[in-house]
Amino acid sequence: MNHLKRLFYFFIVFLGSAVQMFGGGQNRAGTAAAPELLIPIGSRYVAMGGAAVASATGLESIFWNPAGLDLSKDNADLMFSYRQYIADMSMNYFAVSGNLGFGTLGVSFRNLNIGNINVTTMDQPDGNGEVFSPTYFVLGLTYSKALTDRISIGASANLINESWARVKANGVSFDFGVQYRDFFSTPGLSIGVAVKNLGGSLQYGGSGLWVQAQDPTSNRGLTYYQVGAGEFELPSTIALGVAYSRSIDEDNKVSVAGSFVNNNFSYDEYRIGAEYSFKDIVFVRGGYNFSPQASDAIPNIFQNFSAGFGINFASFSGLDITLDYAYIPVKYFDANNSFTVRMGF
Repeated sequence: MNHLKRLFYFFIVFLGSAVQMFGGGQNRAGTAAAPELLIPIGSRYVAMGGAAVASATGLESIFWNPAGLDLSKDNADLMFSYRQYIADMSMNYFAVSGNLGFGTLGVSFRNLNIGNINVTTMDQPDGNGEVFSPTYFVLGLTYSKALTDRISIGASANLINESWARVKANGVSFDFGVQYRDFFSTPGLSIGVAVKNLGGSLQYGGSGLWVQAQDPTSNRGLTYYQVGAGEFELPSTIALGVAYSRSIDEDNKVSVAGSFVNNNFSYDEYRIGAEYSFKDIVFVRGGYNFSPQASDAIPNIFQNFSAGFGINFASFSGLDITLDYAYIPVKYFDANNSFTVRMGF
């Protein structure tokens, strides 16, 4: 047990030092590859402001901290989530996991639905009647293991695919996380660390980058040449969090959580959230997300509160089914609504 504690503390110190490498991320905002990796998944923790690094469990932890996947109370889990995103886009998420006896394995799929886009040309700036539909999806494989009753670890490998018209890019990213429960021998106190979206750069290619041109130094005449697209880094993040859960009595329970997220392509974020549960049937949640560096000139459109609720139908139907909802206000756009259905077997 002592060597696991030392390993955990070393991991904390290492990540604290690594945060310095991500400083000044807002100076590169909007230039990262695969921005869909940053769209929060799951209504429960979205309603809590995204402060879930230390407290996330089950399938939703695949996004927040893969170390929590093995902490599900069920042997198998199924989850579907839909989020109405900005600018008429939406995020769809599906995941399934199973306890293998030596840990839990999960498979996830998320798709950013952008919709149809009109094809425009210099002669027809309002569109030529053709449309194309961009396809952005991430296929993930996650493994998590509770090493002791207090320490759990997890890792994910994600296949990234982006395509639109006749241009596409593929890449791989990795997430790593650890959680420590009953920290300092305090029941209900947890801390967690997650490093997400590590991997190589993405580069677009395909016939959509071919242009007709003539090389004046050759006799080839008019021919096709491929434009060399630039490479773009993934939007890596480091998150550190703490959470505390306490039962008021047999029926009532309150959980609070806080996280600091360091981004290499946007503002650093501070997140706080809370959840109240009654008999593990009805849940009421709220959270707040703020970036001290944000300003009116360069705002963070999600720098605001969030709220939501959940209902577990196990007492009514005998099936472990939970419905969660989250409401997320957005600057300059319509508010986001997120719905999630979770099932345990």
